[in-house]
Amino acid sequence: MTGTVPAVAAAADSVPQQQSAGAGTVFTWLGNSGWRIEGSGKTVLFDPYLTRFPTHGFDAKTPLTVATEVVDRHIGEPDLILVSHSHWDHVNDVPHIAKTSRAPVVGTATTCYLLQAMGVDPGQLITVKGGEVLDFGGCTVQVVASLHSRNAKHRYWAPGTLTAPPAKAPETIGELPEGDTLAFQVRLDDGPSTLLTGASDFIEHTFAGLRPDVAMIATESTARATYRYVPRILKTLEHPRTIIPVHWDTFESPLTDPAVQDPSMDLDGLTAQVRALAPRSRLIRPEHLVSLRLHA
Repeated sequence: MTGTVPAVAAAADSVPQQQSAGAGTVFTWLGNSGWRIEGSGKTVLFDPYLTRFPTHGFDAKTPLTVATEVVDRHIGEPDLILVSHSHWDHVNDVPHIAKTSRAPVVGTATTCYLLQAMGVDPGQLITVKGGEVLDFGGCTVQVVASLHSRNAKHRYWAPGTLTAPPAKAPETIGELPEGDTLAFQVRLDDGPSTLLTGASDFIEHTFAGLRPDVAMIATESTARATYRYVPRILKTLEHPRTIIPVHWDTFESPLTDPAVQDPSMDLDGLTAQVRALAPRSRLIRPEHLVSLRLHA
């Protein structure tokens, strides 16, 4: 990590991890694309993957496991869980969190089928497709159809969708197909509208008109298989006031360690393009478990 993304004081105030939200909305980075979002007495989780186990080069036969003590220590008391897609580094810890918190989970049909097979009460599961605007009482969630990134050969990792719950609970990372990808634009009361993304591609016409105050933009890989990803998303979102790159850290290192850049992720390229194309945007590099208070 070259340290090229500054934490800008004007963009956000750092707050102690245990401090209450107060004015504004408090965002705590859980690594990868994950966030704990707190404000107006509510806690929302997005893609909460805290276990971060080794996969030996994304070996599809890697067993799923949950570090329950680590997860429980950092999720707070969630009122809502949002899931972008069903790969293990986004959904692995969700069954445990959902079963212990009883919080509703919003995701694709595939995500909901998998969670049901993994023991989550179907009554907690909210299946969405994209285009929905959901009111959770002080928390508004706009669901946005999106896309997953591809590798250097322009192929998806573990693609596919489900039309029913699998016969048995998934046991390996390869048994968790993507199942389509969503983004979410979230606002807690009068806090900032915040776009949450879990993969480095998007659909221009579904993102058009969102105009978030804060954009958590997933970092593309150095393979750059998507045409002009950063310029296109910045233009479509109309150059958000605050931009926070996500999904750039090595998500197999402990969450309690400082974030280490995955060498395959082009964080420096995203940073340079944001500075050149959106010079008025405030750019913040998040740090594991460090909270930021953002305002509308």
